[in-house]
Amino acid sequence: MKKHPVGFRYASAMFEYAQEKNLLSEVKQELELVSQVMRETNLLDEVFRHAKMTPEEKKKIVSSSFSGKVSEAVVNLLFILIDKKREDVFLAIVDDYNSLFNEAEGVAEAQVYSAKALTDEEKEAVASVFAAKAGKQKLLIDNIVDKELIGGLKVRVGDRVYDGSVATKLARIQQSMMHGNVSR
Repeated sequence: MKKHPVGFRYASAMFEYAQEKNLLSEVKQELELVSQVMRETNLLDEVFRHAKMTPEEKKKIVSSSFSGKVSEAVVNLLFILIDKKREDVFLAIVDDYNSLFNEAEGVAEAQVYSAKALTDEEKEAVASVFAAKAGKQKLLIDNIVDKELIGGLKVRVGDRVYDGSVATKLARIQQSMMHGNVSR
């Protein structure tokens, strides 16, 4: 996953704070809660980006919406973003915080491309095999159906791609035949 240049700094600071206070999971849940509310209510798009909204009005909305429901640290993060006019970075902060959290827990995200949707058992099998290859304790699988693969799998964990798809194997055979490198 690509890190947001500004969001990652905020996420790192929040992660360090949560780590010091031993609140990593709680802060993760709170950030996800605020993110969900913002997505469902279009708070970022319709309210915070409105030209006539003052920072004070935005802070009142944040206070009334989230005080008592999330920690003071998360509310203060929102206030800082409002003061710096960086509210639009919040969702990137949540994504980057989740990445830092997963890294600390030995968890990685993987995109698994297959010709058909994988069953839960198949996802678990792929996760266990590729978690070991990636040096992680656990993989979170995002299965993406790609009919062009014909069969087999293509797995992306971070920057590494493991390609065992039939389409790629056929392309390699075609290339070797075109260049006369056919091994017998």
